[in-house]
Amino acid sequence: MSSRPIIVVAGIGNSSGTGGATARLFAQSGYDVALIAHDNDSLHKFAAELKTGDVDAAAFPVSTYNYAEVAAAFDAVRAHWPNGEIRVALFNAGFAVWKPFLEITPEEVARAADTNISAAFAFAHGALRAFEGLTPDARGARGTLLFTGATASWRGNVTTSVFSASKFALRALSQSLNKEFGKKNIHVGIVTDVSKGRRGEDWASNPDIALKPESIAAAYLYLVNQDRSAWTWELDLRPAHEKW
Repeated sequence: MSSRPIIVVAGIGNSSGTGGATARLFAQSGYDVALIAHDNDSLHKFAAELKTGDVDAAAFPVSTYNYAEVAAAFDAVRAHWPNGEIRVALFNAGFAVWKPFLEITPEEVARAADTNISAAFAFAHGALRAFEGLTPDARGARGTLLFTGATASWRGNVTTSVFSASKFALRALSQSLNKEFGKKNIHVGIVTDVSKGRRGEDWASNPDIALKPESIAAAYLYLVNQDRSAWTWELDLRPAHEKW
């Protein structure tokens, strides 16, 4: 049995963004990694990439993000490591719609609600069940549950009605869980803005306007490493020159 703690990350994409950067950083920092994401070649290749040396990494594919599939995936994670300790869980999945309100379809509303709300509830339920049975670590935490938010988590705009409504709900969920489970020595936090800046020709190479996935990942590790005398609930990140 591995003695390494486990991080569960939901939402990987093609592994070049926040989810992938976080998985890599935690693997380098002493964690085994469980990846919950859409079933595709990149998910399995990324799990194989992480599984080197002492690191155990495994993919737990879903066909869509909803309560039932995410709950089943989390159960599969626990079955894969029956004696392991899940200490960190990051819900990084999201579905965004940028459209005028009258152009939004019922299918888009349903998918935003499934991904950004229902799946997040299932993920949080699985994580908190895993944390409750653990002994607090050296920093006083049984576990850390994290969510990836957005500017839309606290501000609506002209084309973000569906996205903002669901991200508001995600932020409210994280706040409610922080208040309920902090007294059980479980840390719940959210990074409320992960804007990637204003995209243009120099976007990727300009640190003043591009928020790097690796920097977001470092922020998540910082939250996990906080001791219980000074826990952060909400952390706002944005590049230096972003207009907000």
